Amino acid sequence: MKKYFGLTLVLSSLLVTGCVPAAIVGGGAYAVSEGTSERGLGGAFTDTEIRLDINKKWWNSDADISKRLSLTVTEGRVLITGVARNLEQKMMASKLAWEVKGVKEVINEATADSTTMTTGSYAKDTWITTKLRSIMLFDGDVAGRNYTIETVNGVVYLMGYARNQTELDRVTNHASTLSGVQRVVSYVRVGNEPVEQKKS
Repeated sequence: MKKYFGLTLVLSSLLVTGCVPAAIVGGGAYAVSEGTSERGLGGAFTDTEIRLDINKKWWNSDADISKRLSLTVTEGRVLITGVARNLEQKMMASKLAWEVKGVKEVINEATADSTTMTTGSYAKDTWITTKLRSIMLFDGDVAGRNYTIETVNGVVYLMGYARNQTELDRVTNHASTLSGVQRVVSYVRVGNEPVEQKKS
């Protein structure tokens, strides 16, 4: 209960001070849902703190980064996706992420473009993510709670924890056979594979 109470205080203080955009509140919901994963509740809250800190840095440096890019944090590994305004903005997003305490790896899969995603492409990406999450939910051989999914322009990014390679292969196959999916990129950790500190 203390950890839940602590997170509530952190989120409340951030909102009261007005330092972060409302969109960041989603990190709190993410933490609660991930709390049931095999990583345990403690790891989820740490990831949420990292997510909040990165979003705050993005917002304070260039609010447009927060609008264009999204991030997933699992065990200190940060996955950045979306469409950056230009290459400079993409690199700045990575630089700011590395400044946050607890970050072990930054994987920047954002594309650099002068235009934003269209409403149609965003809707299709959302459908793909939702559909894949639904399929995983009803697959008894997949622990869907251990995965995070991000879809950008038809590319499905998987992150999280797989109990074994067979399970990961099932998830990858589910994703690759969905209509509209261009390719599947996996950053999923398998079994007890250690998380190493590295930069990209």
